[in-house]
Amino acid sequence: MSGRDRPGEDRAAGPRASDRRVAGAGNESGSGAAAAIEPASNASGSNERTAGDRDFDADFLAGDSRARTRLLAALHPLDAAPEDDGWNLDDLHGLLPDNALRAQAAVLVGLVPRPQGVQVLLTRRTDGLRQHGGQVSFPGGRIEPDDEDAVAAALRETFEEIGVPPAQIAPLGFLDPLVTITGFRVLPLVATVDPAYVAAPDPAEVAAVFEVPLAFLLDPDNLTTRTLEYKGRARHVLEYRWPDQRIWGATASMLLNLRQRLEAVR
Repeated sequence: MSGRDRPGEDRAAGPRASDRRVAGAGNESGSGAAAAIEPASNASGSNERTAGDRDFDADFLAGDSRARTRLLAALHPLDAAPEDDGWNLDDLHGLLPDNALRAQAAVLVGLVPRPQGVQVLLTRRTDGLRQHGGQVSFPGGRIEPDDEDAVAAALRETFEEIGVPPAQIAPLGFLDPLVTITGFRVLPLVATVDPAYVAAPDPAEVAAVFEVPLAFLLDPDNLTTRTLEYKGRARHVLEYRWPDQRIWGATASMLLNLRQRLEAVR
C-alpha cells in the first residue's frame, strides 16, 4: 500500500490516540537502507525473558488452554467485529471535524510463539519515504472495496508489506477500534503467526521486520507518556522504548488496549 493510502502519524494525539499511519512511532536511529529482519531480543540484547505478565505469556506459549481461553475472552469475536467509532474518541474532542466520515483501516497484531516467550510482530517503515519515514507500526492499512472484511484487509496488507502469507496467520479476534486524528478508524486484528515465517519486506515501504516480547509490552512499567503541544493544546502520547526503536502513538495505544482487555478477564 502506498503512503498516501495509509493513515499517517498523529504526532499530537491524546494519551490514547494515535499515529496517522495506523502505526506507532518514529525511529530515531534506523538506517532505512535495505529491508532487514531483526531477531527478537529483550532490552539487554539477550534472549532471556523480560518482566511483565509472565503467567499469561508462559501459559500461552506452553499451549495452556486457559491462557488461550483468556485471550479469546479478551477479544471481540471474529464474527462480531465492533462497530463503535473508537475507544479513544474522547481524547480527540475538538480535533476532528464534526460528523466526519471515517476511512476504515485494519492492522495485524501478530503474536509469534518463540522458546524465549511470545513475541509481537512489528515493522519499521523505510526512512526515505516522503511521509513518516522510519516509523514503527503494525502491518496494515486501508480496507479496500475488494476486501471481504477487516480480516481480509489485515491479511492482504501483511502479505503485501512483509510477505507473510495468510496460511501462516491464525486470526483470533479484534481489539477495540481506534480513531486517528486524520480520520481513520482502525480495527486491530489479533492473530498468532507461525514462528517459521520468513519475512520478505517490500523495501519500498518496510525497512525492517522485528519482534518485541509480549511480556515487555504487557508490563505497565515499560509504558511512558510524552506531552506534546498540538494546536495550542497539551496532548499526552503513549510510548514504549525498545533498543533502537520508539513504539508510540497508535501502536502503543493498541498495545495498551490489549493489556487492559487481558487484565479485565483475569
